[in-house]
Amino acid sequence: MQKADIPRKTIYRLSLYNRALQRLRENGIATVSSEALATAAGVKPTQLRKDLTYFGQWGTRGLGYNVEALGKAITEVLGVAKLQPVILIGAGQLGTALLRYSGFAREGFEVVAAFDAEPGRMRAGGVRVPVLSMEKLEAFIAERGVKLAILTVPATAAQEIANRIISAGVQAILNFAPAVLQVPDRVVVNNVDLAIELENLSYFVK
Repeated sequence: MQKADIPRKTIYRLSLYNRALQRLRENGIATVSSEALATAAGVKPTQLRKDLTYFGQWGTRGLGYNVEALGKAITEVLGVAKLQPVILIGAGQLGTALLRYSGFAREGFEVVAAFDAEPGRMRAGGVRVPVLSMEKLEAFIAERGVKLAILTVPATAAQEIANRIISAGVQAILNFAPAVLQVPDRVVVNNVDLAIELENLSYFVK
């Protein structure tokens, strides 16, 4: 089974299962039923079982899933069995806050560098990642083989920068810019628009 054959929504749910399995391991739990794992991930057991069939046969009737083995298989499918290098472009307030986040390494990602139009500008403490000039962007991507990028730049600059990093070899972008990026079919973009998320939540507020 090739990665391209797995639906994108299933890939997202695999991440949910992976988080749930991590919590189970931390609590010393060796096996888990499909019902319990599905509940922990917030999905239906039938959906969980269907998702897992994309990369093998899992579970033993009456015993459930081996937490360690299933977690290892999922991390390999997701490509986070070893630290994946990630770059961040746009070290403003949001970008700097993300650079201070310590949870990336726990989930299999290492932010190896940030890039900004003002690399020498003073930033709040806690940022240990080097902030480099935009002129070094393409060379760094090529030299380090970076495939993942986080975009936290103004909407007006987002497409131009996306074009640059894609040409240099980036294959996946986590886009915080409020802009719809036009990218080749081979590139995957996940958009995070905080204003839209709040707008959606406001519908449920009475």
